Amino acid sequence: MIFVTVGTHEQPFNRLIQKVDELKGDGVFSDEVIMQTGFSDYHPRNCKYEDFISHDDMQRYVDGARVVITHGGPSSFIMPLQVHKIPIVVPRLKEFDEHVNDHQLDFARQVANRKKNILVVEDIDKLADVIVNYDSEVAKLNGNIDSNNKRFNKTLEKIVNGLF
Repeated sequence: MIFVTVGTHEQPFNRLIQKVDELKGDGVFSDEVIMQTGFSDYHPRNCKYEDFISHDDMQRYVDGARVVITHGGPSSFIMPLQVHKIPIVVPRLKEFDEHVNDHQLDFARQVANRKKNILVVEDIDKLADVIVNYDSEVAKLNGNIDSNNKRFNKTLEKIVNGLF
């Protein structure tokens, strides 16, 4: 299953919703697609969707997804990282009136460059290739998706063991 979320920002993100819907309709991939469409006014014809979903349902969809596609909001792409999944991040862009500026693009680029744990798609026409080649694209990354909690626990364990 592919799960798509555009968050709760009040500007539509039709560009992403429509593209994934068209790819599904064209048979580019066979996965079931579930979308959280937010304030988008494009209504998918080939994918299941809801405007907004609860946090629990969002977590369930992320857990069950083979691929998670999200906008560039940190809360949306951190959730898949927390369950050791590499999200495809399509930042909202000012040029398409999807946000007030391009901070999502800037932030996603920085995370991708520093952490190497997200796949950023800047050109929506390249989304199909990233989805179809998802496993090989993820394999190219040398990212660290360990949580800070794991690192903290390992460090604490070393300190405690050193006391005995």
